[in-house]
Amino acid sequence: MKKLIIATALFGSTFFFAQKSENYLQIGYASICCGTPSDKPVMNYLTQFQKKSKIKSLEVYRQSGLGREGEYNLYVGTDQLSGAQKAGFITGLKATINAQNNSRKKNSDGMVNFDPAETVKKAELSKARNLTVYKK
Repeated sequence: MKKLIIATALFGSTFFFAQKSENYLQIGYASICCGTPSDKPVMNYLTQFQKKSKIKSLEVYRQSGLGREGEYNLYVGTDQLSGAQKAGFITGLKATINAQNNSRKKNSDGMVNFDPAETVKKAELSKARNLTVYKK
């Protein structure tokens, strides 16, 4: 009986420590007429931030099929970031997205939408359709 309790406690603790993020930032890719913009600038920023902050990896999901021209959302998990890291991450992400939006062709290129105040919970994501783990 003692071995069963120890085995259950050990097995249960692995699930407790393996939990993923509960809070996600949403980045939306919208189209105007000719498809969505590239997610390459944002993904490059995420990679640079990980290296600079020495974070193992950021949890990123992609929700596709949101429109006829390929609109999609990216969700980036933020629970593993400290308060200062999260503030720096959001500031850099906003700057990257603003630079991408400012360099686009106004009449044909799509927009990247980001509201740092909008947080999506894991429970909401579990109900989302067409959600996949983003592969870099």
